[in-house]
Amino acid sequence: QITPYYHPAREVGGDFYDFFELDNGRFGLVVGDATGKGVPAALVMASARSMLRAVAQVSESPGDVLRRVNDSLVADIPPNMFVTCFYAILDPESANLRYANAGHDLPYLHRLSGEAEELRARGMPLGLMPGMSYEEKQTVLNGGEAALFYSDGLVEAHGPKGDMFGFPNLKALVAKHSEEGSLGELLLEELYSFVGEGWEQEDDITLLSLRRSALLS
Repeated sequence: QITPYYHPAREVGGDFYDFFELDNGRFGLVVGDATGKGVPAALVMASARSMLRAVAQVSESPGDVLRRVNDSLVADIPPNMFVTCFYAILDPESANLRYANAGHDLPYLHRLSGEAEELRARGMPLGLMPGMSYEEKQTVLNGGEAALFYSDGLVEAHGPKGDMFGFPNLKALVAKHSEEGSLGELLLEELYSFVGEGWEQEDDITLLSLRRSALLS
C-alpha cells in the first residue's frame, strides 16, 4: 500500500514524489526536494522528475539511475541550485526494496520489533558535480512493516516556541507506529498538534509511506 501526501508552502513548490511501474511487476518510488521555493524550484523539480522517469526505464540499478540523472542535471540546472532525492525499486513479490540516496533526508522503516530503522546510503545531491557515484543498498519489508519517505519540511517545521519538530521526534513516532493505522495520518496529526493554530507553513511537506500488509496466519 502506497500512500502519498503533498502540501506546498506556496502555490508551486520544489518537492516532488513519484511512483511508477517498471518491468517484471516492480515499482519505482521517488521522493525529492529542489533547493528554493516557488517557480524556479518547481522548474528544476519538473526537470529532475522527468529525467528520473526516463532513466528508470532503462536501468535496473537505483544507484546507476541517480548517477545518470546527476550527470544530465549538472549541465541543465541553474547555479547554486541542486536536488536531493531518494530512489527505490520495490519488488512486490519478495517485498525487496533496493535503494540509493542523493543527499536526501534518511527514510525510516518501522520494524515489527518496535524499532525505526534508518535506510542509509551515501551520495551527493543531484546537480552539484558530474561523475558522482551513488551507494546502493537493499532491505526487505516484513508483513505489517512500513517505510516512510519524506521531505525536510516535516522535520524543520517550527512550533510556537521556535523549536523544530525534529528528527528524534520523527524517529520515535515511526518506532511506536501501530500496524493498524496509517503512518502518514499519524505523523500529520502529531505535526499539527506540535505547530498549533495559526501556523504558517515555511517549506513544502511531502510524505510517501509504503506498507506491506500483515501476513495471514
